[in-house]
Amino acid sequence: MSETAAQAPASTPQEAEITAALGARSIVLVGMMGAGKSTIGRRLAARLRLPFLDADIEIEAAHAGMTIPEIFAVHGEPYFRDGEARVIARLLDNGPAVIATGGGAFMREETRNRIRDKAVSIWLKADADVIMKRVKRRADRPLLQTEDPAATISRLLEAREPVYQSADLTIWSRDVPHDRIVDECIEALRARLGVGVAAAQPTPDGISATP
Repeated sequence: MSETAAQAPASTPQEAEITAALGARSIVLVGMMGAGKSTIGRRLAARLRLPFLDADIEIEAAHAGMTIPEIFAVHGEPYFRDGEARVIARLLDNGPAVIATGGGAFMREETRNRIRDKAVSIWLKADADVIMKRVKRRADRPLLQTEDPAATISRLLEAREPVYQSADLTIWSRDVPHDRIVDECIEALRARLGVGVAAAQPTPDGISATP
């Protein structure tokens, strides 16, 4: 179910070096719903000429096309989280790729440990206003089917951000062109992996790395 980058422009030497430095490791995007993990992930995968994998799509495929809300409704969240952990483990075993994960996936310690061992993780960090603006018109977010979605987002951010902070890299997801966010991901990966001269330069606005 991966999306290849066959139609993407040729990688720059720096992008090719990032892919080489990754080896068998993947790049895993974590963060809240609406942070742009799928949108940025597809573009990042194209730049690096890696497959793009969306964990939620893989979960739906494993359930004969049931949607995420349907899986939640029929089986419950604990069942979904167990299946999500298995799917992400499988995707990591088949790297390298760029993998977008669901908002709650990184909260599971077992999954965080697997990602740490087999990938470089990027937290796409978005504030509550940006998230609400992006998700308010969508009906496919089971955790937001509440009387006060904005309060739910705030509660989820409060619970999840301390865990998201353990990702290898942090990129601010904000209302700028998508390619700018991808550029910042590329620069952060170069610095993290020691590729080219980026490691000796200050990181651009919007980027931080976990020591």
